[in-house]
Amino acid sequence: MLFRSIGMSILGILWFILIAILIAGYFILDGFDLGAGTLSPFVAKNEKEKAIVRRSVGPVWDGNEVWLLTAGGALFAAFAPAYATTFSGFYLAIMLVLFGLIVRAVSLEYRSHDPKWKKLWDALFFIGSLLPALLFGVAIGNVYAGIPMDANGDYIGVPLLGLITPFTLLCGLLGLSFFLLQGATWLSMKAPKPSEFQTRVAGLRRPLAIVSLVLFAAVTAYALLGIQPAMDPTLEIVRWLVFILVAVALIGVIATAKTDGNDLIPFLLSSAAALFLVVLFAASMFPNLVVASATSIGDSITVATAASSDLALGWMTGITCVGLPLVLIYHVIIYRTFRGRIADEDLSEY
Repeated sequence: MLFRSIGMSILGILWFILIAILIAGYFILDGFDLGAGTLSPFVAKNEKEKAIVRRSVGPVWDGNEVWLLTAGGALFAAFAPAYATTFSGFYLAIMLVLFGLIVRAVSLEYRSHDPKWKKLWDALFFIGSLLPALLFGVAIGNVYAGIPMDANGDYIGVPLLGLITPFTLLCGLLGLSFFLLQGATWLSMKAPKPSEFQTRVAGLRRPLAIVSLVLFAAVTAYALLGIQPAMDPTLEIVRWLVFILVAVALIGVIATAKTDGNDLIPFLLSSAAALFLVVLFAASMFPNLVVASATSIGDSITVATAASSDLALGWMTGITCVGLPLVLIYHVIIYRTFRGRIADEDLSEY
C-alpha cells in the first residue's frame, strides 16, 4: 500500500532492481573482456601473448554480452518511456558502442584465420574494446546528471557532443578504469604462471586499483558538490554503506595484488567493487530512471511514470524465473569447462 500511495507498484520496483542486477552482471563479466582487449596492445609483446589475451576471452565473450542485451530488452519491456528517451537521445553513442562490439567480435573470429591482416584485426580488437568501455560510463553519467528533454520526454540536446561534459567524461574514465582493472585481474588469473606476461599484467593491478579509487572519490565529490542531484533520503544510509564497500573492495585489491600471491582474490575483490559501484548508482538514481536537467521542459522519468502495467510486469517476472536460471546454468558450464590457466595447446585456434 505504501508503494501504491507514491505511485509505484512492487513489480515496478522489482524490475528496477532486476535491471540493475543485469547491468551489474554485464559490468563484471564483459568488463574483463573489454578490459583485456583495451590492455592488449600495451601488455602483449609477441604473438603468443596476444593469443593468450584472445584465448582468455574467446570462449566466453558472447555469453557475457547476453547480460547487456537482456538489460536493454528488460528496459524496453518494463519502462518503455525510459528506453525511448535514452536509446533515441544517445543514438550516436549507442551506434559507436555497437560498432565497437561488432568489430571486436569480428577481430576475434578472423585474427587467427587471416594472418595477413593481423595488424588490422589487433587494432580493431583494441578499438572495439575501448569504445564501449569509455562510452558506457559517459552514458551513465548523463543519465545521473540529467539530460535536456521536452514535454514528451524526448532528448533535445546536441547529439553525441552534447553528452560530453566534464562530469560525464570523468564518469567515462571511472568506468574505463574499472574495466581495465577487471581485465588485468582476469588476465593475471588466466595467463601461464610463471611467465613474463603474467608478471607484467599482475603488476598493473595495484596502480589500476589506485587510479580507480582516486577517480571514484573524484566522481563522488563532483556529484555531491557540483551536480547535487535530488536523491531519495530514505536510501542515504544505504548509499554511504555501499560507498564504503566500493572503497574497501578497491583497497583490498591494492593490498592483495602481489605478483606472487593468489590471483583469484584480486579478481573477486575487483568484481565486488564493480558490483557495489552499480548498486551505488542504482541507489542514487531511485526512483528516477532518467533525470531531467535544469534546462528541461519535461520532468524526470521515474519508475512510477514509466512502468508497464502490473499484468505485463507479472508475465515478465514469470518468464524471468524460467529464463534466468538457464542463463546462470550456461555460465556455470562454460566457465567450468574453460577454467584454469591457459596452456600452449589451447592457443592453436587463436
